[in-house]
Amino acid sequence: MVKSMTAYGRAAGEADGRHYLVEMKSVNNRFLDLTVKLPRSYGYLEEKIKSAVTAGGISRGKMEIYVGIDVTEGTGTVALDPTYAESYLRALCELRDRFGLKDDITVTSVAANRDLFTVTHPEEDAEKVWEGLKPVFDEALAAFLAARQTEGDNLRIDLTGKKEKVKALAEKIRVLSETNTEAYRSRLEGRLRQTLGTLDIVLDEGRILTECAIFADKIAVDEEMVRLDSHFKAFDEALASDEPAGRRLDFLLQEMNREINTTGSKSGDAEIAKLVVDAKCELEKIREQIQNIE
Repeated sequence: MVKSMTAYGRAAGEADGRHYLVEMKSVNNRFLDLTVKLPRSYGYLEEKIKSAVTAGGISRGKMEIYVGIDVTEGTGTVALDPTYAESYLRALCELRDRFGLKDDITVTSVAANRDLFTVTHPEEDAEKVWEGLKPVFDEALAAFLAARQTEGDNLRIDLTGKKEKVKALAEKIRVLSETNTEAYRSRLEGRLRQTLGTLDIVLDEGRILTECAIFADKIAVDEEMVRLDSHFKAFDEALASDEPAGRRLDFLLQEMNREINTTGSKSGDAEIAKLVVDAKCELEKIREQIQNIE
């Protein structure tokens, strides 16, 4: 089952006088790099959030999670700081008198300075906060995982199509290689016979056939094609597996590239060389897409 490392999920909700907002997003990364952004007073929730993420089956990607928690019901007490208030009012009066400003000092205008007050909240019940956050977090995570799966399905379809193109090109290379190998063998045998005959050298039929067979074996790509076919099957199995497939697909792609490169180095045929280039171009497209897979 292919899953994309690029996704986004969001959810919001209220419980026990608090408003919760959870947003999560991720991009490609070789390993799991998880960052959790929380209000400072709720930092104790970070480990619970990270555990919930890994329990959700996420193993790769650079992931950022933002959690907002706002108190919607008055659960704290407000007290005036009289010393600061006296100093503040004295400064306002001095400002008014020194610069001849209009006197509009009122309770409302002065209260705009939040530093005049201290707010005391009762001690948070960590488990209760987590119980309120968990359903919202789960909803955001479900949306995030669904987005990863949807994008992963699209990637699987695209990768399968590109792999089939490489497979078709490999089949053309195989057919051409068989024809060219036999032709090379016949031409080499003819040249050897002609050269040895011109030099009045007695022909050793067995040696000539052996040399021709050795040369034909050097340019044959049967083994490369067999291994390539095996890689194609493993590629399909990885795409269909329930396990994270990104690393395995990347390894298989390296092996496919190796077989295609070897095939190109063995053949001197222009048409095969063109097919090899086309196959390498498709493999490069596959490599780019694989970087998005977990």
